[in-house]
Amino acid sequence: MTSSVTTFIGDHGLYAIFGLMFVAAVFPTASELVMLYAGALASGAFASAQVTAFGHRIDTPAWAYLAVAVTGLVANTIGAVGGWTIGAFGGRPFLERYGRWLHVSASKLDRTELTFHERGALAVPVGFALPLVRSFVAIPAGIVRIELRRFVPLALIGNAVFCFAVAGIGWAVGSSYERIHGDLRYVDAAIVAALVLAALAFLVLRRKRRPPGAEPRSERS
Repeated sequence: MTSSVTTFIGDHGLYAIFGLMFVAAVFPTASELVMLYAGALASGAFASAQVTAFGHRIDTPAWAYLAVAVTGLVANTIGAVGGWTIGAFGGRPFLERYGRWLHVSASKLDRTELTFHERGALAVPVGFALPLVRSFVAIPAGIVRIELRRFVPLALIGNAVFCFAVAGIGWAVGSSYERIHGDLRYVDAAIVAALVLAALAFLVLRRKRRPPGAEPRSERS
């Protein structure tokens, strides 16, 4: 996944950043990695790839950083409005039917709605500013009926904090990104290993909990 995202951004620049961050507003597509790599790209760390806009290369690193951060901000906010619309007009019935495609389970939705009820509209900018949880903010905000005229500026604030901060980290990392990119491959491998171990543990526990003498369902006559 890491290699696919970075290659896509390296090949298509701002267009790739826009597309990935648009989708990331409602679907977890590694927005952290997108903006981190975008910031490193803007710093000029990669000789083989530069930031381009409408066919023109942006040679000044500061302008390149501003371009990638604003692109991520605009795309993420537009995508968030789309997510809000899904929540406002589709509601829980829509998510109960199609939520698995958006990685939105009933338990995640319940927790997010509880957060909105406890913190109110403040949950919007805070949620969008935080990694990992930011893809699960827009749809619940629509479900709990936060007004769109309030939602948009709040989403802008949270997305701006995230995009400029993470792109700034990528900028600061700069030429060291290739080493970090290599380390991230071990993260992918660790995630797969953890999933395999969790599945094995589940099967072992399920077997131990089976009553003595009970036969598997498939073997019953």
